[in-house]
Amino acid sequence: MTFDGTNEEDGGGFDADDWMRLKPFTGAVATLDEVQARRAVFALGETDDPRPIVMDLPQPVIWWEEDGEQAAVAVQAESHLGADGEEMEILGLILPDGEGAVALMEDVDLVDAADPTWRDLVTRAIDPSAADN
Repeated sequence: MTFDGTNEEDGGGFDADDWMRLKPFTGAVATLDEVQARRAVFALGETDDPRPIVMDLPQPVIWWEEDGEQAAVAVQAESHLGADGEEMEILGLILPDGEGAVALMEDVDLVDAADPTWRDLVTRAIDPSAADN
């Protein structure tokens, strides 16, 4: 999935030095049409009180998912109430290869682009052989 404002030739991914070009989706709750037009990563239905989370985007993050830690850039942030009334803070992420992913805020660490772990994870995602160096 590539997003408006990204280079189609590189698949919409990023490296540790050009992530700022990723276009965030801010100021509104995303609709399915916006996801289909590649302006947003996700749109949720069947939730209550959806609202955007005010934060600086794009934002480098380390995402703690099933396979371990992964570098990503948050480009969308929303708060929703689930059926049980529990607040969910949800991020739309772009991975180094340009794919989109959805994560809970509690499953990511917000980091600075100079963070050596984040930069190493980006490098290894782009070039797996770099992990051997």
